[in-house]
Amino acid sequence: MPRVSDAEWEVLRVLWTQNEASGTEVVSVLQKTTDWKPTTIRTLLSRLVNKGVIGFRPGLAGHVYFPLMTEAECAAVERRTFLEKVYRGDPRSMLAAFLTEERLTPEDLDALRQLLDERRTR
Repeated sequence: MPRVSDAEWEVLRVLWTQNEASGTEVVSVLQKTTDWKPTTIRTLLSRLVNKGVIGFRPGLAGHVYFPLMTEAECAAVERRTFLEKVYRGDPRSMLAAFLTEERLTPEDLDALRQLLDERRTR
């Protein structure tokens, strides 16, 4: 699965929210929250098409774009990449760092313990 840049994530969030959108609609949404030019946004759409993360079909006013990968699928790629890059693929090191460095409530710890217990029984 391809890696997605931070800027491409912003484009994807628009498509995940709307399920599909024309290029003009994506530009309109992103210009409200970024200082990107329409050409930049259209370049990001093209990159995502080339990576196979989104698809398109002809519409009345240009292409209509839609996600081919879910947010969960893209997040899984990012998690694996982060784990390999930062923790050399060792999930125990990552979890140990998280548990010792983050402020967790007793409820957070209970929820994590439940997840670990469920994982153990699989």
